Amino acid sequence: MPKNSRLVYSTDQGKIKEDTTTHAQPVGDGIVRLHRESKGRGGKGVTLIKGLLLDNTELKKLAKQLKQVCGTGGSVKEGIIEIQGEQREKLKPILEQKGYTVKISGG
Repeated sequence: MPKNSRLVYSTDQGKIKEDTTTHAQPVGDGIVRLHRESKGRGGKGVTLIKGLLLDNTELKKLAKQLKQVCGTGGSVKEGIIEIQGEQREKLKPILEQKGYTVKISGG
């Protein structure tokens, strides 16, 4: 049986209790990009951190650290960390200290 099968029942084997779903690894070029965005946010700007090749729990840990440094709120959505406000210049050296290659991009 294939590793990523979603088979729940088979007349051949009966009920299958094993959950064989796999989570895709994030893919990217290894460069972390800091974007500024305000579209769809009522004019309030946020800093988006894209390109981090981390799983969701690690992203949440990193987001918590970055929010504490900036003294602001934020969230993790679909593999992207959102930090409230224009924080790109403050976040770049912090991420570089953690060993990431960082580029400031967007508006």
